[in-house]
Amino acid sequence: MINAWESFHHATLELVRAAPIKQRLICAYRRHLAAVREEQLPGEIREPFCQVVRSLSGVRPLRGEDAVVASVRKMSNQDADECAALIVEMFGLMCRAQSVASRAAHPAVKLHSVDDDAAAFATAAFNTNH
Repeated sequence: MINAWESFHHATLELVRAAPIKQRLICAYRRHLAAVREEQLPGEIREPFCQVVRSLSGVRPLRGEDAVVASVRKMSNQDADECAALIVEMFGLMCRAQSVASRAAHPAVKLHSVDDDAAAFATAAFNTNH
């Protein structure tokens, strides 16, 4: 099973392909985001995700098309561009959240410089000789 991060990653890759923005948006949603559930997402991404889902499924389809095609057909190119940008922005937020979680799970180990050790040694040696 693909997790939400992977779905957004693949959707973002779909959005940067060389095709008209509306076609890229339809493909990104159908292939990668349609199966993502709100509860799989971090809290700060849930509302924007629901906004994307509403904007990509809110129009009643004509015969032979689905709600995604109908919704994107009704969008201006500017609206489709903004929707795609929101998907990429959500992916960025997910990456940051994942990075913070990773850092919290694996605290950094402080490394000492060779110069620091030499200075500490010189100070200790000076104090013992005087």
